[in-house]
Amino acid sequence: MGFDVRDEPWIPVRLREPVQVGAVGERSVRLGMRELFRRAHEIVDLEVPLPPSASGLLRILAALTARIAGHGGVRLDDVDVAEDVEDWVRLRARVLEAGRFDADAVDAYFDDEALAGRFDAFDPVRPFLQDPRLAEQCVDKKGKPNPSGINKLVFGRPTGVNGAVLFGHFNDGDPVPVPAAEALWHLIGQLYYGPAGQCTPRQITAERAGSGDAGPLRKTVSFHPWAPDLFTSLVLSVPVPGAGGVDADEDDACPWEADALPDPLGPAVPATWPGRLLTGRARHAVLLVPAGHQMVGDAYVSWSTHAPAPDVRDPFLVLDRPRNGEGPDFPRLANGRRALWRDLDALLLKDVPGQSKRPLILQDVPRSIAPVLRVRAYGFDQDGQQRDSGWYEATTPPVLGWQEDVDAAQALRVRACRQAAEEIGDRLSFAARLAWKLTIDGGEDMAEKVRLDRKKPGPWDSRALAVFWPRAEQVFWTLLTTDGANSAPHRPFADAALDALDDAIGIMRADVRVARARNRARRTIRTAVPRPAPAA
Repeated sequence: MGFDVRDEPWIPVRLREPVQVGAVGERSVRLGMRELFRRAHEIVDLEVPLPPSASGLLRILAALTARIAGHGGVRLDDVDVAEDVEDWVRLRARVLEAGRFDADAVDAYFDDEALAGRFDAFDPVRPFLQDPRLAEQCVDKKGKPNPSGINKLVFGRPTGVNGAVLFGHFNDGDPVPVPAAEALWHLIGQLYYGPAGQCTPRQITAERAGSGDAGPLRKTVSFHPWAPDLFTSLVLSVPVPGAGGVDADEDDACPWEADALPDPLGPAVPATWPGRLLTGRARHAVLLVPAGHQMVGDAYVSWSTHAPAPDVRDPFLVLDRPRNGEGPDFPRLANGRRALWRDLDALLLKDVPGQSKRPLILQDVPRSIAPVLRVRAYGFDQDGQQRDSGWYEATTPPVLGWQEDVDAAQALRVRACRQAAEEIGDRLSFAARLAWKLTIDGGEDMAEKVRLDRKKPGPWDSRALAVFWPRAEQVFWTLLTTDGANSAPHRPFADAALDALDDAIGIMRADVRVARARNRARRTIRTAVPRPAPAA
């Protein structure tokens, strides 16, 4: 009945391997954690199909990397080395030079007798990333076990007997088990992105508490340095000591390393670098219930603590300032309708007071390998409570060589082009709404009414933007190439907006009112293009 995450194949990856003399091929396989670290230098990509699970898994793997990777007998999580950031960065450089994890170091960690049983997903005492106490504490008023149901664990499945069938014919009246490997993906996703509010009640004292807080990454988008091989990606995913105000500590422990299970009623354990920062901030407790060989048929999903969460900055998130400038910075929210290139300047530019702050994990990228590094984004479009809209994964081209620390001119060019696209996109939205108002209501003094009334935008707004943004992305990358590097950015975006407006309105030549509205809207877009400065 056991499922040892060290050796059972549960993590989907794509391997690079020779297929014949002088040629290299790739194949998709599943690996356990031990083999993943042993072969990380051969792994081209992580292929976990659930972006929120991949995002959480990368944080777990980064914490393990700090425990395993080192040089000369000194590991990346060494507290003494962490006291001097420059010493730590030099140590990381030597780790990168090795090009792979040491197999003996991998085995030494995973075979540590102190961790025996703690990598088994079904261990009765310390199941991996789970709380076995839920089986006794999640009971109904009669004292009978009250599991949450397998559908509560699996993202995308409806919960409740009468839940809506959207992505598959699942309901709690006829639960369908899932393979243990897939259950682990959803377990990790719940720990990092789980909902707030009502959950399966957990009774520790006389009170049966049935509500919890949102996961630490809920509704956010994470940005990860992405190298040509997983080994380099993982080493670069270990945050620099002191990042976000989190210090190294001799007692730092990941959940599977801690001497005891966490106290649900006690104060929050302070976040420490790197283990608790990356793996120890969950607000949910989960327990998988096995159903036959390597299958999970039920699960408990409840709260893990009600103590205030540690005030720390996740190293993989962009921070934004509130528009009014008041209040604390907040993580950039995931948006399934927003392409990754629109976040690019926030990943390249240094922190600017009053503006966004790039992820801490991207602030100390080695210049020697920056030109080959991409950025992988994992987003989960959710509200702050229970509703999930969708998730996405996207990867940039190799752009970290454009960081302001390396190429300031190109980083500023990226910002100028992105801002121009946003300005033209806003003007297109207004122009499309204006054209609709002029068509149905007539009159010429409609501009202020359109600005105030966004509840009835008409059909052309969304159509125009759906056409504009993919074309704007093509314009954006053209403007960053050698051919377009010196051209003014607004006009190409305006041309794309004019075409998008025409596509949205369509051809209705016989309708004079539509023709007039179209011309007015086109003039509105053209006025967004700055006039060239007069010659001296």
